[in-house]
Amino acid sequence: MARHGTILDLSAKKRLRVAGLMSGTSADGVDVAIVDIDNRSTRLAAFAMYPYSATIRKAIFSLFDPATSTVDEICHYNFVLGDIFADAVIKLCDSSGISLKTIDLIGSHGQTIYHNPSSGRYAKRLVRSTLQIGEPAVIAQRTGITTVADFRPADMAVGGQGAPLVPFADYILFADKRITRAVQNIGGIANVTYLPASSSPDKIIAFDTGPGNMIIDGLINLISGGKKRYDRNGAFAAKGTVSRVMLSKMLNHPYFNRRPPKTTGREEFGLRYSRDIYKYAVTHHVCNEDIVATATDFTAVTIADAYRRFLPKMPEQVILCGGGAKNKTLIKMLRERLDKTEILTTGDFGIDPDAKEAVSFAILAWAAVKGVPGSVPAATGGQRPVILGKIVQV
Repeated sequence: MARHGTILDLSAKKRLRVAGLMSGTSADGVDVAIVDIDNRSTRLAAFAMYPYSATIRKAIFSLFDPATSTVDEICHYNFVLGDIFADAVIKLCDSSGISLKTIDLIGSHGQTIYHNPSSGRYAKRLVRSTLQIGEPAVIAQRTGITTVADFRPADMAVGGQGAPLVPFADYILFADKRITRAVQNIGGIANVTYLPASSSPDKIIAFDTGPGNMIIDGLINLISGGKKRYDRNGAFAAKGTVSRVMLSKMLNHPYFNRRPPKTTGREEFGLRYSRDIYKYAVTHHVCNEDIVATATDFTAVTIADAYRRFLPKMPEQVILCGGGAKNKTLIKMLRERLDKTEILTTGDFGIDPDAKEAVSFAILAWAAVKGVPGSVPAATGGQRPVILGKIVQV
């Protein structure tokens, strides 16, 4: 079992090898990235995604819904997912030939089961809250590696929304002296980080543009009777035509009129929303292929519209990451909506689009042990930059 020095030792080390762990809103499985990081460069050494079993995925989705989750199940699966996350690090080391002993640090986002940045109150004041599970003490003890987790609460404690968390990493990876860029993640939820040319971190703009794959996945699941979880390469959407009536209905959601900083999630655009949209489409005689084509265009429209409404100017380059970067129909629609902008992926910069968020949490863990604030108040609405994450030392 790997055992390393103190946090003081880690903070003094010039180069750290960090394993980043991520499980997103789609809850497909655990993304693991092993990253070598120093003050000048970030290099992806290995990456893999380990899918959840059908049983675990079903349990996680039950935890998402207050109507079906229970405190004993949340408690139980917090530790179960800790084990699964630890196993993922060990498996990637075994398959890639990287010794577990060479990993200095683990950064784990965990699995968000509820995120409530605005609606809770206590003693007449607003209380922001969030909950990620995947117990970091289990990860640390199973691997023997100091683990940083629970990245969102520190920002929420200073009035932020606890999201988006990746702008600091986006700045480290993609900021450019000459080119204005937007890093667009398309996971279950879609979020953008706007990086003006020659900018400092305080000039970053970042927010959730709206749903990414979440509604597309939800509709595919409903249409297939649970047999399919997503539209592979956008092939089903490619057979359809966008329904203007259905698209107009979807664009009426109040989220799109809110100004940044703003975040959203399964609470607004989860399975309940997909069911409502599916029911609406069926009653308006929209065929299945057109339903998915419309949901796909909806993601493209809301991304492009968010740029035009909320960014100082259109980016010269958009760098895509997340599962949506592999949806050919979605990318085609996005190119049509952003016809004067160069569309790239993080793969063009040496980072697998699927690995990008796991890499981001490796960078945030590195920042935590270095004592570097990882939050971007301009993106989250926090009162000041704060160091993100809770450190569990072995």
